[in-house]
Amino acid sequence: MNLSSNSKPCFNGCFPSPLSLVSAESSDTPKPRFSNVALSNQEFAESIYSTLYPHTYFTNHETLPTLQDSYSNFIKAFPKFPNTFKIDEIRSQEYHHLTFSNTCFDYTGNGLFSYAQQQRSLLSTTSLAAASSSSSMFATTEPLSFFDVSYKSVTLPSQILYGGHDTELELRMSERIMRFMNVSESEYTLVFTANEVSAFKILANSFQFHPNGELLTVYDHSSEALETMIQVCKNQGVTALSAEFSWPSLKMNWRKLKKKIIANKIIKNNNGNNNNKGLFVFPLRSRVTGTPHSYVWMSMAQEKGWRVLLDACSMRPKETSSLGLSMFKPDFMICSFYKVFGENPSGFGCLFVKKSSICSLKDSCNDSALGIVSLVPAFKKQNLSFIAAADVDDEENEPKPKDQCSNSNSVLKLDSFNSGKRFGHMIDTFGSECRGLDHADSVGLMLINCRARIYGPNISSHRGPAVAFNIFDWKGEKIDPKLVQKLADRNNISLGSAFLRNMKLDKNQEEEQRALESSASDDYRPGLYKKRDSHGLGPGIFVVTSTLGFLTNFEDVYRLWAFISRFLDADFVEKETWRYVALNQKTIDI
Repeated sequence: MNLSSNSKPCFNGCFPSPLSLVSAESSDTPKPRFSNVALSNQEFAESIYSTLYPHTYFTNHETLPTLQDSYSNFIKAFPKFPNTFKIDEIRSQEYHHLTFSNTCFDYTGNGLFSYAQQQRSLLSTTSLAAASSSSSMFATTEPLSFFDVSYKSVTLPSQILYGGHDTELELRMSERIMRFMNVSESEYTLVFTANEVSAFKILANSFQFHPNGELLTVYDHSSEALETMIQVCKNQGVTALSAEFSWPSLKMNWRKLKKKIIANKIIKNNNGNNNNKGLFVFPLRSRVTGTPHSYVWMSMAQEKGWRVLLDACSMRPKETSSLGLSMFKPDFMICSFYKVFGENPSGFGCLFVKKSSICSLKDSCNDSALGIVSLVPAFKKQNLSFIAAADVDDEENEPKPKDQCSNSNSVLKLDSFNSGKRFGHMIDTFGSECRGLDHADSVGLMLINCRARIYGPNISSHRGPAVAFNIFDWKGEKIDPKLVQKLADRNNISLGSAFLRNMKLDKNQEEEQRALESSASDDYRPGLYKKRDSHGLGPGIFVVTSTLGFLTNFEDVYRLWAFISRFLDADFVEKETWRYVALNQKTIDI
């Protein structure tokens, strides 16, 4: 973080590059100078602690300051935060439904379209229906889909080499996403998949591991996509390795990770090229804890003969425009896109393959092709249904003279077809205009970084916009994260839950951990679960998760704070359970 002329820290996105993170971890890497950064972080911490209700203990939710008072104190600590007002304007104009729906803290990924854009398409369709002679066939009360997906039966190498784009819509969407991700079409090929899980599975099935090959992942949590990839690799006889993290600090054990990377020695083939020694799967930061990792790990892995997959699903919008990705180019990259933020979350996954890395893929006869999709205009299906409906309506009419019947049928079909074409053109136009991506582009990386940050006792300007936490009752027992999720949902707040894994206790925490586990029940342990659960996940801990999107505002965070403070009431859980029963006439699973 840079210091201004009056020696006060800059709160408006002036943060050091994540490229330097590994230097603080590795003694074998030249270390940059951190004096200004350390001084800035210290002053930053002092500013927070002296402004945001220092030495204040809240005994119940009624003792919290008001929203207005909280915001006033917040902008004293972050005087440049109001400079992000452009995001508030975008939210009020294009995503106004967020004010009246659940407060979303469980959202990762990028939104393609805005809510207002979706509503405008519905209004346009309604207007078209009113002007059409076959208006009953266009009448709808549901928001229209901007596109559909069509599954393809093709292997990944075949799709890359011979597939191309099946529709004009898919071509335009591909070009728009490549620009948004700052990925060059001359270097990478984009393959659309059904979702994030499909992308991980397709790559795992298609990657050509050498005998005794290895999969090395850097995740502090479990995810369906990761578990699917690991299982597919194990089925091929591949050894699955993972980085280790310390509990409760959540820091990665960089020495062990470096050892695993270096241990995989380079073997050259007859052509002098490096063989694929394994696949290194790397997120820039944890989507659960926000723990950051340096791009330099990618460079180190590639130097040692690994192919690298960058998991970009947890990256902020526009973060791929940063310096790191232009310097360290992964062999593969995966991200996901949703249709509308906070509404209709369906979308698709994106698998980027570096053209020079296609040689590391194989054609497979198993289900590796399942999950590759094409993006097709939604109106294609609509046109068929419109014309079919015209035929049905005509058959139900009273018998008419042959010539009149023929003429009316032709007019009706022609009117339906022409209206369908206008309808299709309208949907195609809306579908190719990605207002969600346009909004992120207009805001830019600096404002997004300033807006979506989480700070705590261990302040790091590199951490992502996510936090993992647990809530304990007045007896010191952990409340089940799933129950916290349900109670939050009852209060119109959407939280996530996750399982932290690959954790190893800090040495100075072992005695305390044993004491906590011996005094707690097996169901609600405050510390690590040492027994394997039903899914075989091994040692870890279940946590509640909260993620800030670039559209999250201060009031959203205040609502979350107010909800969590309700647990200061010893009877809150019991009272909420009874309230649930009274309103719904059924029990809540605790």
